[in-house]
Amino acid sequence: MQCRTFGRTGMQLSVLGFGCGAVGGLMVRGDPADQERTIARAIAAGVNYFDTAVQYGNGESEKNLGRVLQKLKPANVAVGTKVRIPPGEFGRIAEAVKTSLEGSLARLRLDRVDIFHLHNEITEAGGGSALSVRQVLDDVVPAFEQLRRHGKTRFLGITALGDTAALHQVIDARAFDSAQVVYNMLNPSAAEPLPQNYPAQDYGRLFDHTKIAGVGVVGIRVLAGGALSGSSERHPIAGPAPEPIGSAMSYDADVARAGRLLPLVKEGFATSLTEAATRFALSHPAMGTILVGMATPRQFEDALAAVEKGPLPQAALDRLSALRQEFSGEPR
Repeated sequence: MQCRTFGRTGMQLSVLGFGCGAVGGLMVRGDPADQERTIARAIAAGVNYFDTAVQYGNGESEKNLGRVLQKLKPANVAVGTKVRIPPGEFGRIAEAVKTSLEGSLARLRLDRVDIFHLHNEITEAGGGSALSVRQVLDDVVPAFEQLRRHGKTRFLGITALGDTAALHQVIDARAFDSAQVVYNMLNPSAAEPLPQNYPAQDYGRLFDHTKIAGVGVVGIRVLAGGALSGSSERHPIAGPAPEPIGSAMSYDADVARAGRLLPLVKEGFATSLTEAATRFALSHPAMGTILVGMATPRQFEDALAAVEKGPLPQAALDRLSALRQEFSGEPR
């Protein structure tokens, strides 16, 4: 398994991380034996980053990951979790953050995590469940730093969702070590300019900002919540289709657009759309590790097989870019 240097942290993380989220569902609603078998297989294959959150199954993902890691006792794995501060707690952010991480550590059976991510959206002015840039830099960062000083986390991170300009500001401030960034075949805007009138949020070459700031990148929504399988069918333990998560505001529209990328498979660049999507996410040098949601051990094996083939060749990236041009001007 290839490892890449994760920003300025010095950590060497496997290019394939293990996503413990609710969309795939394995670590929330899966069979305990499947959970243990898949994590053991991942570790044996060289996967060394495991990503979870209290929001995934109201703590179930953390509990299940903690149970398995306690049993397997692997050496040198990194664990990341997250806090989503509810609006009612915005007046006491430090306390809310501390309480959340303490609960996560108890469920994970750990004394500390390697990365602690803020999971709220970030906008210029805040509002609703989103935090403003000033709240993040003035309130969240000091609270996170205090937890780092107390040995509860090694590194600080954000989930880079919200307003593009606000995300740029927060990353440029260099207060965080990690950013979880949306990057997939339907929305590559973290890396490159989108065609005019393209139906997706434009993340404004966010990778340029993470590189300058020395921020490690965790690739999220690599399969656009499953849409990049090209099928609307979902596994019984998978979470409901998330919206929006790729380019469109609806999951079905993302699935339809994904189907229009099938020439990548028909022309021999990949054996399936999911393989193409996984390898696409690895193709940018800014990417540190990618998270692929899974419902079954088989889906992990598919992700591993894709990663072992390496990034997509330039010819495939050029073909993909041409196919995406056709989406311009369509409604989001």
